[in-house]
Amino acid sequence: MSILTIALLFFAGFVSGSINAVAGGGTFISFGAFTLIGVPPIMANASSSIAQLPGYFTSTLPYLKDLKTLWRGLVVLSIVSVIGSLLGALLLLWLDNDRFRALVPWLLLAATLLFAAGPWLKPRPKHEETARQGRNISGPLLQFVTSIYGGFFGAGMGIMMLATLGLTESGDYHRLNAIKNVLANVIAIVAIVVFVSGGVVNWPGALAMAPGIALGGYCGVWIAQRVPQIAVRIFVIAFGLFLAGYYFLAG
Repeated sequence: MSILTIALLFFAGFVSGSINAVAGGGTFISFGAFTLIGVPPIMANASSSIAQLPGYFTSTLPYLKDLKTLWRGLVVLSIVSVIGSLLGALLLLWLDNDRFRALVPWLLLAATLLFAAGPWLKPRPKHEETARQGRNISGPLLQFVTSIYGGFFGAGMGIMMLATLGLTESGDYHRLNAIKNVLANVIAIVAIVVFVSGGVVNWPGALAMAPGIALGGYCGVWIAQRVPQIAVRIFVIAFGLFLAGYYFLAG
């Protein structure tokens, strides 16, 4: 791997971490960077997941105090997330690069549209009784489906999770975001264990990108104060559409 490639991956990681801190959607950048330097799509997906892991951890830290009161409700959701992520990651490894490549543009297009619809999918507070019924019936089921997607691909997973949690859980946006961040860690760790075991990680690339993601996440607050969120969202949507078009034409 050349110095230029390492520098490009670090920069892509910085942009990805910054975008995640400001508006979400940074996975488009990290996955796209790997694919655009010629990494096969399955390895690009796995390597992007590895590189994003520090960001998942740091995004949970601000909610540690809140999580002390949420852990009981997280147990079932975490269990189904483990099972779903395991199935999704194993499904990815079962496919070969050609079959996964054929799915990638559709996955990217769907994730981009989901990201674009994000402002209209923000969860609304629910009454506790209604939320309790949701947790008992549909909450684990919806989380299971989301975690399969997260283990298989992952782009747009956070937005999808916030939308489904908003249907089944009580509390305001910050409470739901805390739950989402914990479950994102669970899904990512399980998928990464499968990817590492399957030998589909581009370690030099992931290690080059991870520090950039960490630095970008740290600088995200500074960027958020100076760059309108709508501008970041437009950039992510445009890049997602570009990447989907690239795979449609390359396929």
